[in-house]
Amino acid sequence: MNIMGELAIIFGLCLAAEGISALLPITMPASVISLLLLLICLLTGLIKERQIQRASDFFIRNMAFFFVAPCVGLIEHLPTLASCLVPFLIIAVFTTPLIYAVTAWAVQLTMRLCRRKEH
Repeated sequence: MNIMGELAIIFGLCLAAEGISALLPITMPASVISLLLLLICLLTGLIKERQIQRASDFFIRNMAFFFVAPCVGLIEHLPTLASCLVPFLIIAVFTTPLIYAVTAWAVQLTMRLCRRKEH
């Protein structure tokens, strides 16, 4: 498949996620929904990894580009964020180790489950 076809698949999922997000009675970011849709499509085999390989490689190689807009937005709202800096730092200090611990636990659990399947 050519790169335009791969991009059509990815952006089609993003468009579908926008529609789903608009229809949901709760607020959920379309970007999260599109990632879940892509995961479901990959797990079910509806989309094969090779069908989006080149576009995915491009996005991963250029990931820093996608952080420019959010960083500019943070800089523009720095005075507002400064008033909440202390609570934000407290939350970040306590939740970061928690996230690391939960991630490590999930990796260990996954490795154990994979070893059981091999035996």
